[in-house]
Amino acid sequence: MPSTLLKISPNLRIKVLILLVFLTGVSCSSKDEPPINDGDVVEPLQYVELPVRSDAIPETTTGIPHQQIDVDLVPEVNDEMFRRVYSLPGVENRASVVAPWQALWLTEDLNIGVPDAIIGDREFAHIHADGSLHIFLEPDRALAAIEAGWAVLHPFAVQRLDGYDGFIMLYTPQSIDELNITFQLIVDGYNYVTVQRILATDYYN
Repeated sequence: MPSTLLKISPNLRIKVLILLVFLTGVSCSSKDEPPINDGDVVEPLQYVELPVRSDAIPETTTGIPHQQIDVDLVPEVNDEMFRRVYSLPGVENRASVVAPWQALWLTEDLNIGVPDAIIGDREFAHIHADGSLHIFLEPDRALAAIEAGWAVLHPFAVQRLDGYDGFIMLYTPQSIDELNITFQLIVDGYNYVTVQRILATDYYN
């Protein structure tokens, strides 16, 4: 890794993502960055302890596009993940602003308490075709997810680019038990960016 790392303003994040994805041959569309809202003081996030992953950790690429290698989704698990994530308050299923993936999009009635935890416009995460996700977590929570085997840093976070602390990929859940962990981390990201305090278990079947 070069001794001098490229620094990018958070306001340029979506432009950089779009440019790099474009250079790899994936089409995308640009959006404006969300407005910065003055968030109220809230209680610190309380996190559920993560179990250590027992299955093998998937391999991923180290560049852009950042994706898993030879991982297939389980249709019924993926369907349940979609049901849960798009049941979260104020989360819509829209096209990602980065590439042809499914965004977790925050509606206008939700305040964005942590603008740096937004991928672009009001997109706080997106689901890839293989069932993996990119999402921002509070940096310490992202580290805990990685150490437990549920996530890997995005290359921009590895390079320590400005505005990418806590930006990770969540691996494709292969069972409902794994989905419970993945969904918990999605809710953690939702609570982080919106300063809400919802419980993941409220959205189980």
